[in-house]
Amino acid sequence: MTGDPEFEALRPQLLRLAYSQLGSLAEAEDVVQEAWLRLQRTDRAAIANLRAWLTTVVGRLALDELRSARVRRERYVGTWLPEPVVEPASPEPDPADRVTLDESVSHALLVVLESLSPAERTAFVLHDVFGYAFDEVAEVVGRTPASARQLASRARRHISEQRPRYPATHEEQRRVIEAFFAAAREGDMDGLVALLDPDVVMRSDGGGLVAASRKPLVGVDRVSRAVAALTRTGLARAEELRMVDVNGAPGLLAIEASGTKTVASFTVDAGRIVAIDIVRNPEKLRHVR
Repeated sequence: MTGDPEFEALRPQLLRLAYSQLGSLAEAEDVVQEAWLRLQRTDRAAIANLRAWLTTVVGRLALDELRSARVRRERYVGTWLPEPVVEPASPEPDPADRVTLDESVSHALLVVLESLSPAERTAFVLHDVFGYAFDEVAEVVGRTPASARQLASRARRHISEQRPRYPATHEEQRRVIEAFFAAAREGDMDGLVALLDPDVVMRSDGGGLVAASRKPLVGVDRVSRAVAALTRTGLARAEELRMVDVNGAPGLLAIEASGTKTVASFTVDAGRIVAIDIVRNPEKLRHVR
């Protein structure tokens, strides 16, 4: 808290914006804090629109951070995955909240955004996710409005190629994940295979700090065997294992006696799991209670 009511009222949106650009809650919090410090050094009477001013500052800071983060992520040990936002499992969310949950913080979307250039990602997030006009986007990315429109268009085409064609509703995903967990726990390989897409991908992020596969596993055979092995070892040791919401969608949380946490998020398309993203890096799970 900053003791600044106007800023605090805008903080949640600014944090979502920075998080969507960066895929890291810790980095997003640093960016928002830096924006507040810059606000303290600025004559507020000269700011015509505080929301627009802060959006531009946060967007630029996040873009700069993303560019430098790209270099760090290239040296990352194993697969880099976005930092998940984990909350208690909820029933079907109100339809009014669907855009916020599915578009601005979806873990699957954040994974896809990693394949974009920093400018493309920023343009897409600002325009397609948060609805900012292209003249506002241009202010952040340092391009003309026409160029900003092209950046967002390229990003949109790339993202549409990787998004589920028949995405699951919140309730459908919850049922699939419950069935997946039951099959894995009972060693029902046939049931497990039936829930996985033939080309399913499983990515694991341990950051070199805890055990995790260094490369993505592709294909139903490799993934089903890996899930079975994980169930026999890691999940069998879990003192706590429950359904949670991972970036607004049903997922799983396991906590071992050692305190090691595992968060699994899922992408479901046409009733089958097409991607499993497992985050075990403790630095990315320190917000998980």
